[in-house]
Amino acid sequence: MSGRLILVRHGQSHGNVERRLDTRPPGADLTDLGRDQARAFARERDRPPGLLIHSVARRAAQTAAEIGSELRVATAEFEGIHEVQAGELENRDDDDAIAEFNTVYQRWHQGELEVAMPGGENGRDVLDRYLPVITDLRLRYLDDHGWTEDIVVVSHGAAIRLAAAILAGVESSFVLDHHLANAESVVLAPITDGRWSCLQWGAMKPPFYPEPDVHPVEDALESVDPMG
Repeated sequence: MSGRLILVRHGQSHGNVERRLDTRPPGADLTDLGRDQARAFARERDRPPGLLIHSVARRAAQTAAEIGSELRVATAEFEGIHEVQAGELENRDDDDAIAEFNTVYQRWHQGELEVAMPGGENGRDVLDRYLPVITDLRLRYLDDHGWTEDIVVVSHGAAIRLAAAILAGVESSFVLDHHLANAESVVLAPITDGRWSCLQWGAMKPPFYPEPDVHPVEDALESVDPMG
């Protein structure tokens, strides 16, 4: 059996606690709780991964370091898998900024990938840097019949949800209604013709049904963690 791709969101950061749109690397450090979350993620694994990589953001590197220490696995930094870049909204924590970020993000999931964050990335920009990393990991490792280990990628909530939705064809309303908490993951398995199957989304298993009534902007405004 081929290994799986496990896209895990970093542990809680100080930016998360402050509800800041902290997207520009290197960004904030993990909190003590964030380190605990990373170690708990590691302890839930039934086997160590064959590869443990992380984005260039400090919180992702620290999460991977905690996982690697627990599982005795080396870590590696990869370009391209950092968070959606918020541009002019960077480091803001006010409701207007959070609403604008999530409004644009919702439009991406509804097919409007060319809409950009003010002064930041559009959805196509994010996918154009993120998906080649995943494709390369698949070609190098997961498509090799001799490779049976998982690959753990420590990344970021908004970027993971967008990339995973595209890769595995997860319905947009489900994605918009199901954020990833710190140290939660999306698990993908390679299937035929370069496609992927989503085996797990946070605590949920397939099938991932469409959600009839989603309010991602309102949910983000009410959440203590609008970047999940």
